[in-house]
Amino acid sequence: MKTNGIEKLYYSIGEVSELMGLEPHVLRYWESEFKALSPKKNRAGRRIYRKSDIKTLERIRYLLKDRKYTIEGARKSLQEGGDDSASVPREELLQIRAFLEHVLNSLD
Repeated sequence: MKTNGIEKLYYSIGEVSELMGLEPHVLRYWESEFKALSPKKNRAGRRIYRKSDIKTLERIRYLLKDRKYTIEGARKSLQEGGDDSASVPREELLQIRAFLEHVLNSLD
């Protein structure tokens, strides 16, 4: 997310909500459920999200929405480091491989 061509260090809950396509109350709920998600608060007490927080949110959204994990399952996956749930799906890898083979063949 950039503002006037400059990448920001911190994002508000509204900006992250818009970026992620989630309501702010969902972000606050996930914050209460996942220890890995802990945005800092500024002097006014408002949440400020860093890039690492946004990556964690993306991971949580992937586990809950795409992989259909429960909150508990997603929490365990995050704690364990997540092995296969963070990896690129096999179909996508096969598509990339086919594309690269096509590029190699066209170079010959």
